[in-house]
Amino acid sequence: MAGFGVPHTDIATFLGIDAKTLRKHFREELDRGTTEANAKVAQSLFQMATQGKNVAAAIFWMKARAGWREKVEIKPVIDDDISRMSDAELHAEIRRLEREVKTVQVVLVDETTASDGERQ
Repeated sequence: MAGFGVPHTDIATFLGIDAKTLRKHFREELDRGTTEANAKVAQSLFQMATQGKNVAAAIFWMKARAGWREKVEIKPVIDDDISRMSDAELHAEIRRLEREVKTVQVVLVDETTASDGERQ
């Protein structure tokens, strides 16, 4: 059951024992089942990615295993003619654009972290 991703609490409930008891007496089996399942999925994903038949699998592999990331280019657009802006207005516009860039960076980091955090 651990090999199919069933949580320890659910396995324990199925067996009619406490989850702590399950882990105490079957720690090796639980760990091995999880590792074997992860290895099978990784092998399947690797085959899909390397056979050129699944672009999404290849992209996922490169992001998760090779550290690739998407580059987002932000080009600020200023509606006003900057030659008519005072120094104070220019500095205020620069600060506003810097805040926007930081907001975009935080969103990208959070999305990456969320997908990494889904592992158990």
